[in-house]
Amino acid sequence: MTPQLQQAIKLLQLSRMELVDMVRDEMLENPILEDSVESGSEQANAAEASAEVDSNGADIGHVGETETPVVEIREDKIDTTSEVKADTATGEAVNDFDWEGYLDNQASVAPMPSYKSNNEDLPSLESTLTRGTSLFDHLEWQLKLSHFTLEEDGIAMLIIGNLTPDGYLEEPLADLAEEATVSLELAESVLTRVQEFDPVGVAARSLEECLMIQARHVGADDDVVVGIIQKHLANLEKKNYQAIAKDLGQPVEEIYEAAKVVKGFDPKPGRQYTSEEPTYITPDVYVHKIGDKYFVVANDDGLPKLKISDFYRTALAGGPKAREYIQEKLRSAQWLIRSIQQRQRTIGRVTESILKFQREFFDKGTAHLKPLILRDVAEDIGMHESTVSRVTTNKYVHTPQGIYELKYFFNSGISRTDGDDLASEAVKLKIKQIIGSESPKSPHSDQRIVELLKDQNIEIARRTVAKYREQLRILSSSKRREVY
Repeated sequence: MTPQLQQAIKLLQLSRMELVDMVRDEMLENPILEDSVESGSEQANAAEASAEVDSNGADIGHVGETETPVVEIREDKIDTTSEVKADTATGEAVNDFDWEGYLDNQASVAPMPSYKSNNEDLPSLESTLTRGTSLFDHLEWQLKLSHFTLEEDGIAMLIIGNLTPDGYLEEPLADLAEEATVSLELAESVLTRVQEFDPVGVAARSLEECLMIQARHVGADDDVVVGIIQKHLANLEKKNYQAIAKDLGQPVEEIYEAAKVVKGFDPKPGRQYTSEEPTYITPDVYVHKIGDKYFVVANDDGLPKLKISDFYRTALAGGPKAREYIQEKLRSAQWLIRSIQQRQRTIGRVTESILKFQREFFDKGTAHLKPLILRDVAEDIGMHESTVSRVTTNKYVHTPQGIYELKYFFNSGISRTDGDDLASEAVKLKIKQIIGSESPKSPHSDQRIVELLKDQNIEIARRTVAKYREQLRILSSSKRREVY
């Protein structure tokens, strides 16, 4: 496997963000490569300077001769001579390649101009930068406003610094007290005060302690609520109110009311201060519908517009070492640009094939998704299954139905008694719709869902329904039931 093929395969399996980072790193290592968008403003300034010299009576011909043109390599302007192909096959150096002629032939394409908004109403970049408050920062701020001694402040900082993202203290308090060289009694006292900070229930050592802190905070720590928290959280999860009522010796109605109170508490008080940043998806390809036809368009926005500058042509006339270095970098730049273009073309071809197989999905939505495997697309476009797998991993498409990962369109089939098989994703949607329309006081069991799907000519096992329900993060019928 040649290095060029290895590079093409590597680029093919990269996500869009990884590709951008990889290209930026390559631009730092290879001085031949430049981003035409970034250099557009520099060239515009140079053009203004040339125009100014011309207006002062300078020799226009002389300025044109000394100006450094810029070459942008694009798909329809790549030299694919037999000389270069022979170099690919043999791996031998092509020191006899006419790089001067190559650069001269590519000098006709101007770089893309850079864009700069003139809207003064927009806020500055500095005013849009922000960082969410973390749980540690929020608690530290409250600690500074509290009246702690220097010794208490030390153990309090240790407690705050050892909290989990959900706000729990999993580190043994005795170990923290030993580290802070304070008594365990003092550590317990400080912990009790920290547990009064916002959010209520923070720094608890267990779920029961967390709920008890919140119950005391709202004044709801009566015998029934305390009994549920301390002994019957498992029955509360199963909604087994009869067992709770029997054990606590209380009417079921009282248990219902106490259960409402407990369910109103937050079992993970620290999650509202999570530091996880949202992940934004940029589609790799767009599918546009114009009239009755669909068009697949690769998304090049945000990708560096690579070009090769003519600046290094003068270096080719230097010594043999300089010439060899420049030729090596030019070959590397050319192969990178070709590999990126091949990646974009391959993604486009795979998307077009998916569009052909899943036309009804693009017209009507997920309910009309058909079973599809990698082999179907691979045979359709004449590629290997592994190539299709690489193309569809971490690549996203913008469709009239929304943004989906390309792998979303590959599904196993569920048999139907009246026609073609149905895709598993379409069956999941039907299960979700059935559960969404059920009565909260009498939810459907998995077996009942099997029967309802059978009425729609869909043959499916109960364990498959349970698996799909879990994948949809839907609770079982016993946990979905509402009794009050």
